[in-house]
Amino acid sequence: MTTMPSTTHSTHPAAEDIRTLVREELPRLVEIRHDLHMHPEIGYEEVRTSGVVLRELSDAGIAHVAGMARGTGILAHVPGSGPRAVALRADIDALPIEERSGRPWASRTPNRMHACGHDGHTAILLGAARVLSRLAARHPLPRPVTLVFQPAEEGGAGGKRMVEEGALDGSRIGPKVEEIYALHGWPELPLGTVATRRGAVMAASDRFEIHVHGRGSHAAWPHRSADPIVCASAIVTALQSVVARNVDPLDAAVVSVTIMEAGSAFNVIPDRAAIKGTYRSLSEDTRSMLERRMKEVAEGVAAAHGCTVRADFHRIYPVTVNDDGAVARFESVARDTFGPERVGTLAAPVMGGEDFAFYGAHVPSCYWALGLAPGGAPFPPLHAPDFDFNDDAIAVGVELMCRLAVRVTA
Repeated sequence: MTTMPSTTHSTHPAAEDIRTLVREELPRLVEIRHDLHMHPEIGYEEVRTSGVVLRELSDAGIAHVAGMARGTGILAHVPGSGPRAVALRADIDALPIEERSGRPWASRTPNRMHACGHDGHTAILLGAARVLSRLAARHPLPRPVTLVFQPAEEGGAGGKRMVEEGALDGSRIGPKVEEIYALHGWPELPLGTVATRRGAVMAASDRFEIHVHGRGSHAAWPHRSADPIVCASAIVTALQSVVARNVDPLDAAVVSVTIMEAGSAFNVIPDRAAIKGTYRSLSEDTRSMLERRMKEVAEGVAAAHGCTVRADFHRIYPVTVNDDGAVARFESVARDTFGPERVGTLAAPVMGGEDFAFYGAHVPSCYWALGLAPGGAPFPPLHAPDFDFNDDAIAVGVELMCRLAVRVTA
């Protein structure tokens, strides 16, 4: 396993201290990452994971509060000189996926897996916490640091609960937060590189349900029915035109039907059917337009088939928008730390959702990508059963998180 490449670009007085401390902490962080990977827990069930985080924080003498966000969220604090804190966030939950990575540290829990790399995110933030605490014991940090260990990112909106319960406003521990940073392992980026972008970086991620009500009959007498299955099938086809014909080609949106439910017997036409799925967008205007058009299309198709529909829309995560100033600060620190050749720009937003958006609605935020692909070679994608976070990226993530925390404010 490799450690941080050497570089001559660092100019902050603490830069070499940080790098040395990261190297000292790295073997333990890899052990923690493997342990978390072997014992994955899904949203709001991260009891053991939360216990590991609390153990490591306590061992390092880092002040913290536990039991947030339905029990497994943790907020930690490293003191510093300034009146406002910088926050660093990691998500700690896994996914309901059966692992097929073949790693010695593969999941030991059926249908549970760290397929999105949150085990790596958690290990990196623990490393940053421990390094920053050791630095603070030598010299006061320029700013206090708030460390956010958040449950239920994968659809559970744990970030929203953390914000509501005081993660940013200084009511739980430490002072009020003035800016926040979070990373995500990025299989498309080469190992040792980082990247971000201004503006929208992740899409709004929402869910829809369209319930079709028709008239059932014996399957031998279809003329006596208003068949909700035929109607639902037509709605699925018609929904494909919403993005193609209602969204500006220079914008981006997704409408995906992922569930169809109907019927219980081979010889009965049922009286109802349901279509469920997700819709994604990069602006509030497009988000609202998708909801309006999907409802109109479903109602029109249903009327043509002698059926009625009820369309329900559930807004889950808003657009994750990076603040221009926070991005500029990130890029400055990253280039100083690693050199400009290792700092890139994400070409376009990703249509996946991310509840880091809830933090960015309150304070300037920057969500950045950490390269995972060794030598630029292909790497298993996120949410794949063979995905495994790259241990060689941990040192890069810890060092940059620490450097962002100790950046001296203007």
